[in-house]
Amino acid sequence: MYVEEAKKLWGSYFGSQSKPADFEQFWDNGKRIIQELEQDYQLIPHEVYSTVAQGYDLFFHAHDGAKIHCQLLQPKNNQGPWPVQFQFHGYHGSSGDWGDKIGLVAEGYCVVAMDVRGQGGASQDYSQTNGGTLKGHIIRGVEDGPEKLFYRQVFLDIYQLTQLICQLPDIDETRMSVYGASQGGALALVCAALEPKIQQSFVLYPFLSDYREAFRLNVTDSAYEELAYWFRFRDPMHLKEALFFQTLDYIDIQYLVNRVKGKVIWGIGLEDKICPPKTQFAVFNQLTCEKEMIAFPEYGHEYIPCFGDKIRKELIKKEQKT
Repeated sequence: MYVEEAKKLWGSYFGSQSKPADFEQFWDNGKRIIQELEQDYQLIPHEVYSTVAQGYDLFFHAHDGAKIHCQLLQPKNNQGPWPVQFQFHGYHGSSGDWGDKIGLVAEGYCVVAMDVRGQGGASQDYSQTNGGTLKGHIIRGVEDGPEKLFYRQVFLDIYQLTQLICQLPDIDETRMSVYGASQGGALALVCAALEPKIQQSFVLYPFLSDYREAFRLNVTDSAYEELAYWFRFRDPMHLKEALFFQTLDYIDIQYLVNRVKGKVIWGIGLEDKICPPKTQFAVFNQLTCEKEMIAFPEYGHEYIPCFGDKIRKELIKKEQKT
């Protein structure tokens, strides 16, 4: 698909337009829960085999008692305060190799990468919900209401992490950025939405958006396949369809991104079958901050060249101005 064709199709698409009336209050209440917690965390040295970086396993207890794990790397011989980049991983995955972050640490950054609870990393998931646990985290808790949704807990974990990091010594909270791809791209936008001090967001083909439309778009061949599984196994006659989507609206990132203040640089593969471009445009079009979309017409949900270099260019350019 050509870029101009994509813009013609979706350039003015604003998603399902089903934002709950109490959406803003819902997330403000969630943030208040985190703000009232005592910051309880551990920093345990972790060998990263580097002459420029030192690493730590960061553990903290979430609002529901789950123990959340993050990688934290910072410059070894460079005195702070350091700018910070938060990094978030893709669906089912983990924060990955420590060595992947050392290049940015060598530039004088602190890098923090969170393991999403219950996925491939070391973070615990204490969720207790009705319904199955086999086929996906989007639908986990959907039968119990918005406050029990799995991703509601994850979004609050992210906000708690930002508040914790801002309290650490040698951290410059006026120079914070986020990065992620797929699920990580969605969580990067959530991070910037819940913590408006984030100045830059770098996202690739974000997940977790426009669930009604995602359900219509070859759902079983996409990252949203669990929506179809829920109906197949829990509601085969679609008697609860309206309530199902109304509940998921509380974790639809298209309704959160109006809170983002810093610049967003967005990479999109126009052949993406996993997170359909239409669902991404639903979010991008609702950003009210400075934003830039970089399209890759022949690419799908995969490694995309040049985007990493774009991130480095923007970060260094930003640092040279400070």
